[in-house]
Amino acid sequence: MSDAIREFRIAIPDADLDDLRRRLRTTRWPEKEVVEDWSQGAPLAYVKEVCDYWATSFDWRAWEARLNAWPQFKTEIDGVDIHFFHVRSPHENARPLVITHGWPGSQVEFHKVIDPLVNPTAHGGKAEDAFHVVAPSLPGYGFSGKPTAPGWGIEKIADTWAALMARLGYNRYFAQGGDWGSAVTGCLGPQDPEHCAGIHMNLITARPTSMEDLTAQEQSALAAFKHYQDWDSGYSKQQATRPQTVAYGLADSPSGQCAWILEKFWAWTDCDGHPENILTKDEMLADISIYWLTNSAASSARLYWQSFGSLRGGAVNTPMGGAIYPKEIMRTSRRWAEGRFKNIVHWSEHAKGGHFAAFEQPEAFVADLRACFGKMTL
Repeated sequence: MSDAIREFRIAIPDADLDDLRRRLRTTRWPEKEVVEDWSQGAPLAYVKEVCDYWATSFDWRAWEARLNAWPQFKTEIDGVDIHFFHVRSPHENARPLVITHGWPGSQVEFHKVIDPLVNPTAHGGKAEDAFHVVAPSLPGYGFSGKPTAPGWGIEKIADTWAALMARLGYNRYFAQGGDWGSAVTGCLGPQDPEHCAGIHMNLITARPTSMEDLTAQEQSALAAFKHYQDWDSGYSKQQATRPQTVAYGLADSPSGQCAWILEKFWAWTDCDGHPENILTKDEMLADISIYWLTNSAASSARLYWQSFGSLRGGAVNTPMGGAIYPKEIMRTSRRWAEGRFKNIVHWSEHAKGGHFAAFEQPEAFVADLRACFGKMTL
């Protein structure tokens, strides 16, 4: 195994883009749903609209150039290539920060927050707010390698991130995450306490510590989680139990891959009923395109098979900050969080936003990270 860090640039072959457009043009569509809303899934008319845009108007090369504007690299850790952005701040005392996406996300989620985090003085902040940002692709996601054997759960990924930060020369660092990135971040603190100085999460998983005298926010959290279990978790059960089976359709059909992810942008964003109220078609398709162009439907879903239902819930003593957004899937209260996180130094509750915090509310996300890590020391 080599510990070399190799420069990397995204360069999708023209043939792959031509194949995508061909497949979109020859899609065999299902019949229309028999309701007038999203209750049976992503509506046929809207999926057709987005896929037509994907085939005729979406400019992957523009997104490729945008992503390639940030320095990115690959390095092999435990036999798997890890792809990551490493954007160093021009400010002398910038603090290292590793930020982690989840499913169905990618580093595209961070396209509006990397520059403000790295160069705050150009974005309304102060030099002391600066970070050196490391944004890896989860193993099996995007441009990272695909594990070929079991074992790559969140604990192993956390160890891999610790090895990555050490390889980059960062003796002390902060970590942030949402979705699977939150689970990885929650492991990273206790698994690498000598080096991980603090964590921030925008999806906080913690069991209720009391069902007595529930606050309005706790009642809302329980209702939201029940809705998720009853109506919104079928994708996770499929990916956690039979990721290979669902992947055949997703890997062969871009319209299928599109609908599979598009529905989550509707369900999990604070979008007032339509995903384009908060994200553009181009933003959503940039993310979806990464899944399609890297053929990572199966490899990304396997993280559910490996880790879903077995998340470690032990005490975390690392300094921690949490951000609660009103349309998040799970919105724990601070008192519930204190049952797991023993050193909460920052807690915020936002008026707007959902599951994809950095994607949906970049200014609030950046301000929250600045406030949180400003209360911690390396």
